[in-house]
Amino acid sequence: MSTSIESAQFTGALYMLLDETFDNVQGIFLDKGTSMFETLATISAEEASIPVGGQCATLAAQVKHTAFYLEVVERNMRSGTYERVDWGEIWRTTSAVTPNEWAAIKARLRTAYEGVRALIADQTDWPSEEHIGGVIATIVHTAYHLGEIRQALCTIKTP
Repeated sequence: MSTSIESAQFTGALYMLLDETFDNVQGIFLDKGTSMFETLATISAEEASIPVGGQCATLAAQVKHTAFYLEVVERNMRSGTYERVDWGEIWRTTSAVTPNEWAAIKARLRTAYEGVRALIADQTDWPSEEHIGGVIATIVHTAYHLGEIRQALCTIKTP
């Protein structure tokens, strides 16, 4: 006997988790005030330019990488092809940012996030494990980098 999940219920759960991760903490897995965009609002371009630790990337690189990841997942899911990309390029090339560059990186992340939300809205069903896994991976991957960013802030903002 097989059971299935209604597409609308699954989609609703995805939206709830995305909202928690990016915009509006509901207490599912984050503390109040710690969503991605709430966290980024507290970071200046100067702080975003600080390499975290001896071998780590800047906060700007973390955010830019997260936006790139979301863009790649959306593009791959929409096209049905899974292109090879240079995941290391952002880590190698993103360092200090100006206030305008920092604003652009945060705007890119917002646009990429909205693209994933639109992708979910466009799904009338979930045809494969790759589609389900791709969207869930955007949440998990972003939550990982949000943790990295928040941990780095403890070092950067500690007097």
